Amino acid sequence: MSYAVNKPYYEDQAVVLADIYETMAEAGKTNKFFNFLAWLHTWVLSTDHKRIGILYLISMLAFFAVGISLGFTIRLELLWPGEQFISATVYNSVFTLHGVIMIFLFVIPGIPAVFGNFFLPIHIGAADVQFPRLNLASWYMFMGGALMAAMSLFVGYGANGVEWVAPDGGWTFYAPYSTTANTNVSMAVFAAFILGFSSIFTGLNFVTTIHRMRHPKQKWMQMPLFVWALYGTAWIQVLATPVIGITLALIIVERAFGIGIFDATLGGDPVLYQHMFWIYSHPAVYVMVIPGMGVVSEIIATFSQRTIFGYTSMVLSMIGIAFVGYFVWAHHMFTSGMSEASVAIFSFLTFFVAVPTAVKVFNWLATLYKGSIQLDPPMIWGLSFVFLFSIGGFTGLALGMVNTDIHVHDTYYVVGHFHYTMFGGGGVAIIAALHYWFPKMFGRMYNFTVAHVGWGFFFVGFNTLYGSMLIVGLQGMPRRYHDYLPQFTDLHQIGTVGAVIMITGLIITFGNLLIALFGGDKAEQNPWGGKTLEWEECPTPPVLINFYKKPRLDHGPYDYEGEWV
Repeated sequence: MSYAVNKPYYEDQAVVLADIYETMAEAGKTNKFFNFLAWLHTWVLSTDHKRIGILYLISMLAFFAVGISLGFTIRLELLWPGEQFISATVYNSVFTLHGVIMIFLFVIPGIPAVFGNFFLPIHIGAADVQFPRLNLASWYMFMGGALMAAMSLFVGYGANGVEWVAPDGGWTFYAPYSTTANTNVSMAVFAAFILGFSSIFTGLNFVTTIHRMRHPKQKWMQMPLFVWALYGTAWIQVLATPVIGITLALIIVERAFGIGIFDATLGGDPVLYQHMFWIYSHPAVYVMVIPGMGVVSEIIATFSQRTIFGYTSMVLSMIGIAFVGYFVWAHHMFTSGMSEASVAIFSFLTFFVAVPTAVKVFNWLATLYKGSIQLDPPMIWGLSFVFLFSIGGFTGLALGMVNTDIHVHDTYYVVGHFHYTMFGGGGVAIIAALHYWFPKMFGRMYNFTVAHVGWGFFFVGFNTLYGSMLIVGLQGMPRRYHDYLPQFTDLHQIGTVGAVIMITGLIITFGNLLIALFGGDKAEQNPWGGKTLEWEECPTPPVLINFYKKPRLDHGPYDYEGEWV
């Protein structure tokens, strides 16, 4: 490989079907349309891991905007008791689609697909991932699944012919409703099935890349924690995703042929579906969160200018979370009629998985201790992850205890806990990563004051919205209800006000980044003073093969001056 090329990655290209590109590029010298096609070819048929990461970023932010809009529709409907402007049937479809989009199209693929693709090879000193074409195929599988999910809204055959038959049973597609409902469940489920292949391909690529393409001087215990996070996540993607693929395929088979796998009237077992679904979907929680832990580890080390406290324990806790996460799925099912022994075992394991998580929080705080803390926007978002995810963890303890879980199961308490964990964890980590690596990805700096204002609105709105859900859930408000009793009105209205504040913060935040993309000041090589390869050896923005010359690796990823060296 040659290090002679010095153009930014978005001005260079590595594409499949290169002959077609060259033909269009030649024709584009005299024709604007062919010039546009040649430019488009360099993006949608690129094998460059950085361009593929940008493709994921653009598509996922679009899906995020749709998911936020659907969530806000729910909050507006719940502003007052009774039906406001959507019927109960449409309401069911709205919260189903909100969940499907946010889970399968934003939070699960989020950090690995965008920042893992962009920075994993750079962090280990490689020119690209091990399988560049498989990487591109992963994006096409992702977009194919997303397109099919969108089609499920509008293409379907109901009792009265072609009509609105959007899926309406929740993002979990629980049997027996999903096997008997007269809605377009099969297409939505098949969309999730295709998205699973995208996840598996990405996981295989990352595992192989980390094993085979690391810098010769970079040993296992010298890798950045973000790489370790991607490694643990990739194994979950590879090992757990086939389970949900089989489960969703069985739903389609059940609906098409009525063979009685999950339908009790045909001799099936609907609880079996719950087991098979959560065997994947609880490890998937860590697919959403572990990469965020890796991002936050990078941010805290950089913005406190301290060596990570307890690097080895951080690595082991990350892998431990990924491993133990396979064995706690049934805490979602304490009210399903399991044996007392099963309930006790899964309750114990649920508390046990909190131990490595607590280790990480302790080590982050110890890293901050006596550090030169700089509260720039990435650090603010990173610390928000620690705070919000900790609330998600503490509220989850009540769900791990059988006696309390029975009382709050399927209430808004669970919804609040879930959003503190997934949005306060995985979602906030995505925003933190975007602020941290934005200068490196695009070569521009954003406005810090506006970024802080956007964070402030978001943080206040987030806790107002989801904190009110925890309280109204403890008061007995069931989740997924189109209507509610008058005594819950005040807290629902507080939650809706919180949603307005939070969305305002998101608009300010992403508006600031969008303005910086086109008009921000030029970024320095290493604006944060980081020690990993993307800051010390990789140009800003990166070139096609990431480095001008073979990267030097003379120290570890966190060799800052301090007592924890």
